[in-house]
Amino acid sequence: MILDKGNFKKPLSIRKTLQWQPRPAEKLSNLALFIRFLKPVTWIPVMWSFLCGAVSSGAFGWHDMTGLKFLLGMLLTGPLATGTCQMLNDYFDRDLDFINEPNRPIPGGAISLKNATILIAVWSVLSVITGYLIHPLIGFYVIIGIVNAHLYSANPIKLKKRLWVGNIIVAVSYLIIPWIAGQIAYTPDVTLSSLQPSLIVAGFYTLSSTGTMTINDFKSIEGDRQVGIRTLPAVFGETNAAIIASVLINIGQLFAGIYLVMIGQTTLGIITGLLVFPQFLLQFSLVRSPGTMDVRYNAIAQNFLVAGMLVSAFAIRHAKP
Repeated sequence: MILDKGNFKKPLSIRKTLQWQPRPAEKLSNLALFIRFLKPVTWIPVMWSFLCGAVSSGAFGWHDMTGLKFLLGMLLTGPLATGTCQMLNDYFDRDLDFINEPNRPIPGGAISLKNATILIAVWSVLSVITGYLIHPLIGFYVIIGIVNAHLYSANPIKLKKRLWVGNIIVAVSYLIIPWIAGQIAYTPDVTLSSLQPSLIVAGFYTLSSTGTMTINDFKSIEGDRQVGIRTLPAVFGETNAAIIASVLINIGQLFAGIYLVMIGQTTLGIITGLLVFPQFLLQFSLVRSPGTMDVRYNAIAQNFLVAGMLVSAFAIRHAKP
């Protein structure tokens, strides 16, 4: 498919805010432009959640990492489903991106709205089909994730405008859905009872992820305030939002550790709790200067959070009868 690098017209909602001038699009190949549209950096947390779910099933071994089912799972949770949601977000956020990140493919004029619509439609269908091939229930979960992406970004609902709700629905789509999908993929007989430990632990980590989503909002405070997006930093200010985010990040992981101790996995539960400590130390710098420390914090602290997720997955695995 040839991507349209034609002119991009200024969004209506910000014509009174900024004096628009065409921005020259970067000279990228069609493939490079498409990959940029899919935002590969956003795939990793979702792929990791699927892996944690697979490990927690108790039936996943390291030899399965070269199996077709796991490779389809990585394809689904990476470039397909997550890529679809990222394209949807860019499509519906083009007015906001014109302010915050004007060099993105749509506001930069590198991809037309027509071609973006075609890409999103094709990628959505491929995502659902791939999910169904892994397990019919996973195909249904993919549909839920795509619906969540619409609810998050599309008017008139646009949940990202509604303070807590937007970050929560993204965290659910990034963590609970792929985690449960990973477990279902390797669980022959799926029951609510078999999924319960994963649902609880993934739910606690979703609370933590809501905090990390808040940190991601620091970079777009100016644009969010101009167009009425009520993120925590835009409403409460950078410092207060950093404190709230830090509390959410820590509480979610500590609750997960406590739950693991309660189900008899004391050692792994303690390790999960201890992994919060280096994040806690980094949060002092984050609170002092949220606008300059947000990227550095996520780059370092997220490693401990995702390590805790995998430790928790092994704990759930070992707790199975």
